Amino acid sequence: MTIRDLFYNHEGNLIHKWDHYFDIYEKHFAQYRGKKVNMLEIGISHGGSLQLWKKFFGPQAHIYAIDINPDCKKLEEENTTIFIGSQSDKAFLENVKGQLPELDIILDDGGHTMIQQLVSFETLFLKVREGGLYVVEDTHTSYWNEFHGGLRKRGTFVEHAKELIDKLYEHHIHDKTGITFDDISRHVNSIAFYDSVVVFEKAKRSNPFHKQVGNKTITPYEPTELKKESFLETLKAMFKGKEKHSFEINDGGFVKKENTPD
Repeated sequence: MTIRDLFYNHEGNLIHKWDHYFDIYEKHFAQYRGKKVNMLEIGISHGGSLQLWKKFFGPQAHIYAIDINPDCKKLEEENTTIFIGSQSDKAFLENVKGQLPELDIILDDGGHTMIQQLVSFETLFLKVREGGLYVVEDTHTSYWNEFHGGLRKRGTFVEHAKELIDKLYEHHIHDKTGITFDDISRHVNSIAFYDSVVVFEKAKRSNPFHKQVGNKTITPYEPTELKKESFLETLKAMFKGKEKHSFEINDGGFVKKENTPD
C-alpha cells in the first residue's frame, strides 16, 4: 500500500496531513521501506503519525519524537521513544541529540514558527547520516504574519533555505564577501522545494572538477563578448594581480584518446 492508502485506511490515533504531502513522502521515503530506519519526528499531536510511519517503514523502524505537550509521553509504543520539551530550546535539543542514534530522517512537523524551525534545523541537521533527509513541513507559515513570517521577509525559514541555495555554489562564487560557509552548508547536497515542504539531502559535498576526454575535431569558437572585464576588474588586476577563475581552479585536465584502427 502507498502511504496515501495507509493514511486513508488508518483507524488509530488522529493524523492531520495535507493530501499532496503523500506524493512527497512516497518520492523521498520509499527507499527506506522494509529497512532498519531511525526517524525523528518533531511535533506528534495525537500520535497518529507515529503509527503511520511504523506501518509505512515496517517492523525494523524506530521512531523518535519530540513534543512540547507532556501528555504526549503516554503515546509511546514499541519501537517509539518520545522526548518532551520545546523545539526552540537549543539546550533541550542538544540533550536529546546526545541520546539519539544517527538518523535517516528528521521530519519537522512541530510548531511551525520561524524560531522553532530555524533552531531545530541548526541544532539537529548534522545528526542526520550521510545520504539521509531533513524535511520541514508546513513552510507556508514563512508567509504568515502570526508565525512571524511574511513574503520575502528576512529571518523566515524559506528565506534561510533560499540562502542555502547560494551556498551550494561555494566553489564557483568568486566574491565571497557577505556570505559564510559552515559544516551545515557544506553538508547540504541538495534542496527540493515543494508547496509547503522543503527537503534537504545531507551529504558532504566534495570539491567539484571537470574533465575533457576524446579527440579535438574543430577550432573552438571563443565568445569574446562574454568575457569583457569591467573597469573596476581591470584596476583590481593591475594592483592585486590576475586571480585564477574558478573554472580554471576546478579543471581536472584533458585526457587525449588516440584513434586506433578497428
